[in-house]
Amino acid sequence: MESNCFLSTLKFVAMFTLLLNSNRRNYPAVDAASPARSNSCYDEYGRPQMCLPEFHNLAYGKRIFASHSCGEPPRRFCRKDLRGQTCDICDSSKPSKAHPVEFLTDLHNQNNVTCWQADRKQSRENVTLILSLGKTFDITYISLQFCGTRPDSMVIYKSLDFGKSWRPYQFYSSSCSKVYGRPKKALAPRENEQEALCTDAHLITPLQGGRIAFSTLEGRPSAKDIDSSLVLQEWVSATDIKVVFNRISSTRTRAVHQYYAVSDLAVGGRCQCNGHASSCPINRDGRAVCDCKHHTAGNNCEQCKAFFNDRPWRLATENSANECVACNCNLHARACVFNMELFKLSGGASGGVCIHCRHNTAGRYCSYCKQGFYKDPTKDITHRKVCKLCNCHPYGSMGKICDQTTGQCPCKDGVTGRQCDKCAEGYKNTKSPIVPCVSK
Repeated sequence: MESNCFLSTLKFVAMFTLLLNSNRRNYPAVDAASPARSNSCYDEYGRPQMCLPEFHNLAYGKRIFASHSCGEPPRRFCRKDLRGQTCDICDSSKPSKAHPVEFLTDLHNQNNVTCWQADRKQSRENVTLILSLGKTFDITYISLQFCGTRPDSMVIYKSLDFGKSWRPYQFYSSSCSKVYGRPKKALAPRENEQEALCTDAHLITPLQGGRIAFSTLEGRPSAKDIDSSLVLQEWVSATDIKVVFNRISSTRTRAVHQYYAVSDLAVGGRCQCNGHASSCPINRDGRAVCDCKHHTAGNNCEQCKAFFNDRPWRLATENSANECVACNCNLHARACVFNMELFKLSGGASGGVCIHCRHNTAGRYCSYCKQGFYKDPTKDITHRKVCKLCNCHPYGSMGKICDQTTGQCPCKDGVTGRQCDKCAEGYKNTKSPIVPCVSK
């Protein structure tokens, strides 16, 4: 989640101008902050580097929940434009008269504008639209193109837990303090950069039609340093977006043509993969999942994959891919765990601890033989038969544990041989399990 993933205010305005002029709902993958960046996770020499999925409109083709839609039952509505007032019927049972929520995310064509429309009598306040993204995304902007009266008061919310809880992103109102109990502000304080601001800038003349656009980083003091700001990294992250229209007009007189109608809901952003994936394909469940590289794993590449735990997981940056590193288990283990204390003691060199060492090996790196075995000097430590059984003689030795380097068993008095299976010179065999060899 790097600074080049998102847009400063000036770059956002430049890119958003392109979006306003686009006739396609699936907006071009424009990232003005990093125009020359490769999306490959490895450079031409095969070295890992930070990579990012494409920037695109996350709302395109998605299903949206709407709390109120016109047409059930059929109802007459009227609108005013430059030609005067025109009236029609909203009827969900007739395709030519329907204004369903699917029109918010269908193909946008300026020559054939389709509009979702709320029921004008049942939904003057608290109309809700919810877009579920299915995973965590890094959000750059949220915009709504209206084909009716722009609301006087509305709120954009985000969720980071798939709709279980919601936090406000931005408030819009002609009276921020009266409606939402918040001051009208354009900038968030540096000590609270996740503060949701309130503005009346959306109430420009004329009130019919137009677009309301919200940039996640606009007005945030640390926007240019988002790569080092955990606060802003969390601020731009979302799994779900919610828009609530709270008040359609600031006046008590509600004209017949006042109702919520939106032709386009766009959410610009990219799959959150923490710099470890360049694509985010749809899986069998219909959800986007990062195609993780750099030995990372998880829906957002937020952890190291199994056995690549020799150092802690880190976000990829421009300076380092921070790829996960395999544990050194000398080919004798298939799993390892990370230990921060050992990592610190090593000076940041290694923190992996091998578990379930095989082939009779033991130790943090499976680098020596377990008790009762010794290392074969003719074989490399990675050889599956590097550890040989001590095979100490039950009568001649004082135990089953031999020297791990030489394989020498601990012999009783008068006994010799690596396995303690012979009487020393000047001793004779008694065949006794207690005193196997005595002086002649």
